[in-house]
Amino acid sequence: MLDHVTLRTHDLEGTRAFLEALLPLRPGPRPDFPFPGYWLYAGDEPVVHLIPGGPGPVDRRGEAIDHVAFRLTGYEAFRQKLEGLGVAYSRMDLPELGERRLFVRTPAGILLELVFRDGAVPAHP
Repeated sequence: MLDHVTLRTHDLEGTRAFLEALLPLRPGPRPDFPFPGYWLYAGDEPVVHLIPGGPGPVDRRGEAIDHVAFRLTGYEAFRQKLEGLGVAYSRMDLPELGERRLFVRTPAGILLELVFRDGAVPAHP
């Protein structure tokens, strides 16, 4: 069972603000670590931890986490929210799973997958 994900970012404040604006996450209590960061909560659970990272590109040839996915509801309203915020996104419909997905990147380039199972998924022609 996944407890949380820790994202390293060179834009700590921008990533925090982006995630708060985009997802139902809010900052909450965090232990007094000797480095800056945030714990973002979904309800009572700290599911995203943000910590500082370097500005260099990620070397995708080695082992790394490719993306983080969040399950949400309200696909069309969320898509409109992205457009209203001016956030670029791509789509993937998976009718065989009954899912629609949106993909966005944080200001520091971390890929987020937003998974929706709450509506009719168009069949591919």
